[in-house]
Amino acid sequence: MLRSLTIENYALIRSLKLDFDQGLTVITGETGAGKSILLGALALILGKRADHQVLQDKSKKCIVEGCFYINNYDLNTFFEENELDYDDLAILRREILPGGRSRAFINDTPVGLNEMKELGDKLVNIHSQHETTTLNNSEFQLAVIDNYAGINDKLNKYRKLYKEYIKLKRELYILIEKEKKQRTDLDYYNFQLEELSKANLVKGEQEELEEEQKILEHAEEIKSTLYEATNILQNNESNVTSALSDLSIRIGKLKNFASDLDEISGRIDSALVDLNDLADSISQLEEKVIHNPERQEEINERLDLIYQLEYKHRAASVQELIKIKEDFEEKTREISSLEDRIKTLGKEVEVVDKLVIKNAEVISKMRLEQFTSIEKAVIKSIQKLGMPHGQFKILHQKTNEPGYDGIDKVQFLFNANKGGELASISKIASGGELSRLMLSIKSLISIKTLLPTIIFDEIDSGVSGEVADRVGGILRYMSSNMQVIAITHLPQIAGKGIAHFKVSKETDKHSTFTVIQKIDGENRVSEIAQMLSGENITDSATETAKQLINRD
Repeated sequence: MLRSLTIENYALIRSLKLDFDQGLTVITGETGAGKSILLGALALILGKRADHQVLQDKSKKCIVEGCFYINNYDLNTFFEENELDYDDLAILRREILPGGRSRAFINDTPVGLNEMKELGDKLVNIHSQHETTTLNNSEFQLAVIDNYAGINDKLNKYRKLYKEYIKLKRELYILIEKEKKQRTDLDYYNFQLEELSKANLVKGEQEELEEEQKILEHAEEIKSTLYEATNILQNNESNVTSALSDLSIRIGKLKNFASDLDEISGRIDSALVDLNDLADSISQLEEKVIHNPERQEEINERLDLIYQLEYKHRAASVQELIKIKEDFEEKTREISSLEDRIKTLGKEVEVVDKLVIKNAEVISKMRLEQFTSIEKAVIKSIQKLGMPHGQFKILHQKTNEPGYDGIDKVQFLFNANKGGELASISKIASGGELSRLMLSIKSLISIKTLLPTIIFDEIDSGVSGEVADRVGGILRYMSSNMQVIAITHLPQIAGKGIAHFKVSKETDKHSTFTVIQKIDGENRVSEIAQMLSGENITDSATETAKQLINRD
């Protein structure tokens, strides 16, 4: 529950601190006195975006701080998930700086607005007279049923499962679309891969073939030259080796006459060995070189294939072609693995789909079981609130596919007048009737919910007299289960409060400002009497005010 609210430099509020109690607290004041300003400040610590224009003194920051008792509301998980220190007394604070920036804190730890709003939604519900438009909202109507049925935990688990289901379906869709696109390319990949595979490319073969091609293209010239070289060295009558051999013999005969000739003789013999070896090598090479047109054609065809593939794939070598082939192999494997992933994921989607439907059916059954009870309770309440012939019914329809809220579509049907037909709430024109219907619904779910605080902002429009007294009675009844704060202009409701605050506007030499004071005793009697009779308070109004305050 809201324990205290401190506001500094917000709109017409200079500085104030309000302490709240359990039960029903009423806030009254003349129109324009600043009751809505109080709610605007409170909304800041509930996660509403800030407007720096609300600063009364533009040179100072605005501070709004609320203290809440939060024990027994199962909020530990929120604090753990957001890495916040938990304490039974939670402090929510907003600061709006003169430059326009704002800061949010929970227990003195900086947080984002999303975190503050999430916690705020768990602590306070503000219901204004304009909120009746949500009555015709299908999500709100389902939320009413779910709160009454007490299935929010089950619904949250279902929604978590449904989000997982949607995520898996989305992933499956993306994979299928990717597979479709790649399937279009698969024939191309397979064709290229088959062509490169058939080529049986071997690293380094291009260089070897090109070398062999040169030899075959000049085979006759090479062979002829090598043959001539062999003849010069060994075969001719005046061949080099025979001449050198004869020279070696002749020098050998003379080396005994001069010691220097011994070295020359050795060098001649060494040269003779080298020339004979050279001649043998040339002869062997000459024998290997064969003019082979068939082999030459075979090499030309092979190189032509390699050159074509290199040109086609913009490759500079066989090695690059082999790399391209490997890339095509990888792409085909990816498509194959994608197909396997689609099959696996498809099975996962089927499993989760069945779980979603199963859980949605359970939730739907639990909702349906509460329809009659809700209808009777709302009818009983609205008839007490001045609509003796009022009728209320929940129209139900199952959807073909499960959604975020399950498989149920509901519509609240309402009729306030005798003999009238039940119709959608959107067709009801009376704001007063809508306010009373909303109050009936809120009072119904307040018994079932653990929401600490609910604030009603002038939801009493269009009612007076005995009906107003009954509205006050419902607010008082609700306050036995939760903290209720009601901003009202009706004395019948004001008299029901356990605590009473009065909002007024004052002025000084420089400005106008809003003051909020807790009143009791004679001051409270005077305030309610003034609400009854206006500025000139009569004795009868004072007596009536006392009766309203003292009435249970």
